[in-house]
Amino acid sequence: MSTIVATDPWSALAAPPSNLRTRVGARVSRRLFRAAVQQRDVSVELHEADGVVRLGRGGPSATVVRPDEFFARLGRDGLIGFGEAYMTGAWESDDLVAFLSVLARDMAALIPPRLQRLRALAVRRIPRRHRNTREGSRQNIAHHYDLSNDLFALFLDPTLTYSAGLFEAEAFTRGSLRGAQERKIDRLLDEAGVGPSTRLLEIGTGWGELAIRAAQRGAYVRTVTLSEAQKVLADERIVAAGVEDRVTVELCDYRDVNGTYDAVVSVEMIEAVGWQFWPTYFKKIDDLLVPGGRAAIQAITMPHDRMLASRGTHTWITKYIFPGGALPSVQTVEEITRRRTRLRMVGRFDFGLHYAATLRLWDEAFVAASDEVARLGFDGTFQRMWHFYLAYCEAGFAAGYIDVNQLTFVREV
Repeated sequence: MSTIVATDPWSALAAPPSNLRTRVGARVSRRLFRAAVQQRDVSVELHEADGVVRLGRGGPSATVVRPDEFFARLGRDGLIGFGEAYMTGAWESDDLVAFLSVLARDMAALIPPRLQRLRALAVRRIPRRHRNTREGSRQNIAHHYDLSNDLFALFLDPTLTYSAGLFEAEAFTRGSLRGAQERKIDRLLDEAGVGPSTRLLEIGTGWGELAIRAAQRGAYVRTVTLSEAQKVLADERIVAAGVEDRVTVELCDYRDVNGTYDAVVSVEMIEAVGWQFWPTYFKKIDDLLVPGGRAAIQAITMPHDRMLASRGTHTWITKYIFPGGALPSVQTVEEITRRRTRLRMVGRFDFGLHYAATLRLWDEAFVAASDEVARLGFDGTFQRMWHFYLAYCEAGFAAGYIDVNQLTFVREV
């Protein structure tokens, strides 16, 4: 497997400047944090200069070992600073997922209502350079997916599937992860009606597993990606599976795809489209499908009100993990497809707790592979960042703050 390491914006986290704005922000964040935590089912220790302060009603624990840095980051950059403070080691938790899950469940109540109205003045907006134009999309995808094929292989299952698995009978174990990924793929292919001679378009190749399984059903698959690293390995895996005569992998933006297809499948790619381009994405699928054709899309989703409140916000995830990313609501997807396309939603299947289990297994494997990750050139800050990312997402699904859905559409005749 190839190793392709992208630039590393995580490597040099500058300390917050010691100016008036930062000092005021730190004082405000200290008061808000202490008040919020004191009412939550968590245990937090602040290692202040004059002794240890204990907060919370008891539950998953965290220790703030460098409070001045922690509150300066939190005061300057909000939740981005919260994540950065973990990356630098300013705070720790023995059970990061459990601690973050409590915060995720109570997210809407962490800030007093009177201050919620000022949120728009305080939060950062997504940088224009992250906008998912054709050029922007290539850069955003490279930031994450071109990190290193070898890195992803260390924590994914042998199918190299990087999306929620669908487990059987709540058997959330490492040994069942491969079966869970195959079950998820097969359900999508079934929903899309993929069988012998189906002309299938896949938007977002990953490392090729869905295309391989579709071809093994007898389908003819065109799959498009913007990740050069993923294309290299997907091509190798497709040849190894003996289906290269039925699968074509192309470096191509979904907006530039042409042709006519019986089915379209896309797994957790809509999150990288950007909310401004969701109508473009669904209109393209509409244009490519034959009348009566089917589309099956797996999407990470948010409740509609949260999506509306946060879709333009620059978060820790969009800064460090998925630049330009945005999660839709199912309501928004239904509204866009109903008003702007001939696609009609005929099926919805949600399985968010399965994603929490998938992420837990990935995180366990990633942490266990620490030495191998280091040998690939990824330092301790990166490893703390990646662990926080996987735990942060797991907590979101476990708390119900976010969900994952398989959505099925039929193109009207």
